[in-house]
Amino acid sequence: MKKTKNIGRSDLKRDLDRLYRTFDLAYLSPDPLEFVHRYLADADKEVVGLISACLAYGRVDGIKKSVEKVLSVMGASPSAFVMAYRPEKDGRLFSKFVHRFNRGPDISCLLYFMRQMVEQSGSIGGFFMKGYCPEERDIKGALHAFSSGALALDSAPVYGSKNLPVKAGVRFFFPTPMGGSSCKRLNLYLRWMVRRGDSLDFGIWKGVDPAKLVIPLDTHIARISRNIGLTSRATADWKMAVEITGALREFDPKDPVKYDFALCRLGILDRCPKRVDPAMCERCMLRRICVL
Repeated sequence: MKKTKNIGRSDLKRDLDRLYRTFDLAYLSPDPLEFVHRYLADADKEVVGLISACLAYGRVDGIKKSVEKVLSVMGASPSAFVMAYRPEKDGRLFSKFVHRFNRGPDISCLLYFMRQMVEQSGSIGGFFMKGYCPEERDIKGALHAFSSGALALDSAPVYGSKNLPVKAGVRFFFPTPMGGSSCKRLNLYLRWMVRRGDSLDFGIWKGVDPAKLVIPLDTHIARISRNIGLTSRATADWKMAVEITGALREFDPKDPVKYDFALCRLGILDRCPKRVDPAMCERCMLRRICVL
């Protein structure tokens, strides 16, 4: 891990732990995780979580509007909606949906994929577990298996061809780390489903070890992590995500991504400027270890 301002690792851990304790459930808004907290049933949380994570790109207000549009169609039990979903007749419900470069058919296919996952494995988590290996260092192989398995499911009723078209927008929802992608949105979904021990995440997928998770790497996490010495890499890819997670694992080997939400809050809530702002920086809990 890169040293910063001659601050020791114990000091860095102390400040990060303080940040983690400060940004708790009271700071949930604005975050797509808000939608998952609306539901009590684990099956609903799995479905809403995957929808919310898949659409978690772009500006946060746009993300929330798009997730809300999808959920408003699905009714009180999103999991029941998914299991009854028939893209041939129900796809029209999302015909006007647009979220940046994703369109209605992509949402339709996502819902149809989830239905097939549950039919095959009993739950989305069960489908993920088919590719999970407890002996592997992190979640990389399981993520690849999950995305590859999802994209191999039947998509013909949506896109009209036996094989999933190369340009099908649903592919964007299922990246793989094998190509270097940071897989931010899927790692975010895994954090929600796997982590336990606080009120933020749900710990539904008991078979996955939280120690194997990799941090959901977005622009906020990349920038702040560079500022406090968690990474020296320039490109926000899988390698950077693994490096940051490795640094955080020194502070909590059993739950390294617990710091993700708090670090991201600094960026989302505009509490960490891109350039030095004396007044704002003075109030920051990470000011002693920041190299900005």
